[in-house]
Amino acid sequence: MIMETERFSAFSHRDFRLFWFGQIISLSGTWMQSVAQGWLVYSLTKSPFYLGVVAAAASLPILLFTFVGGVIADRYPKRNLLLLTQTLSIIPALLLGVLTSLGVITVWQVALLAAFLGTINAVDVPTRQSFLIEMVGRGHIVNAIALNSAAFNGSRIIGPVIAGLSITYLGMPACFFINAASFVAVIIALRMMEARGERKAASEGVIRDIMRGVEFIRSHREITRVIVLIAIFSLVGIPYINLLPVFSAEVFHTGPRGLGFLVGASGIGALSAALGIAVAGDIEKKSRFMSAAALCFSVALLVFSVSKLFWVSLIVIMMGGWGMVSYLAVANSYIQVSVPDELRGRVMSVYSFVFLGVAPVGNAIMGVAADVLGATRAVAFGAVICILASAVFSRGTNPFLHVRPGADEKKS
Repeated sequence: MIMETERFSAFSHRDFRLFWFGQIISLSGTWMQSVAQGWLVYSLTKSPFYLGVVAAAASLPILLFTFVGGVIADRYPKRNLLLLTQTLSIIPALLLGVLTSLGVITVWQVALLAAFLGTINAVDVPTRQSFLIEMVGRGHIVNAIALNSAAFNGSRIIGPVIAGLSITYLGMPACFFINAASFVAVIIALRMMEARGERKAASEGVIRDIMRGVEFIRSHREITRVIVLIAIFSLVGIPYINLLPVFSAEVFHTGPRGLGFLVGASGIGALSAALGIAVAGDIEKKSRFMSAAALCFSVALLVFSVSKLFWVSLIVIMMGGWGMVSYLAVANSYIQVSVPDELRGRVMSVYSFVFLGVAPVGNAIMGVAADVLGATRAVAFGAVICILASAVFSRGTNPFLHVRPGADEKKS
């Protein structure tokens, strides 16, 4: 029988434990803000187009700056970078809370603050991803990625549900103020850590530094295919989350409480995927597993788009959450154990670019499509493209792809 310490081996590292518990609190606040911000924008405009605009504003800086963020992550101590990014992230949350409380908030102010936070995340995301292996080592990286994903998706359940209740009983500004306070937890955790992320890469110039990460991915065919499918999902699949306020208000007529449950249901599926991978450890035949997970997400998205029953939609959105996180977690671990230490920040910046950076284009596409065709047809359109892309991925990858975590340890 597998012992609990073996199932969750990354927790044997004190720094990772501190990081993980800080993340749970901080990310729950972030999801509260995400739900409240979506409802705020929809309340101000009654337009799915503006939901797409604000979501695009949040992710456009990642499109523009995440490669530079990867270079910064490889050059400087990662713990110090994360302390800076987490502290700066308090500012937009506080400003949203104050402006909403005063009743002077406009959709363009929301968009500007979302863009400011996105600029911070352009450095934060690749730094956070590449810092994991420095806390736990190669041998425990798969478990750390799965547990980190569990923290993200556990907060995705906690945050939206609390947000729905907070909006109903405390008012919308409470969500923004609670999020601002939640960053203190991860700041304290980071300050208590012994790991500093001291590995630094010698610079060959910013452009050359960026291209070295891109060239590594281009030279590995399987990684390229994984990255391309993530990009397609980010363009026409994942943006459905920004249209959930429309589904909650116009399709299911459930208001902010229903919105919280929809986002939370997706989080339940995602959390079950992350915990399942953490318990399973390494997964044999990674491409076959990723193919099944990608199809699960895509088909669930199509069923969600045509469902008119709230309980059916909760079930399929859970399945979609499971499929998406199963695919992303295994893809992330495969990339991380394949990349040399000195390139990790830059390679993970490419991962962040296709996962988050192309989202402004996807959010804009889906926002316009929802405005013209309606939210349900727009999501159905994206789901069909995701199904086709997943089928192509399934036919083109090596079904016997298998990389053991720590397999490269002798080389490093």
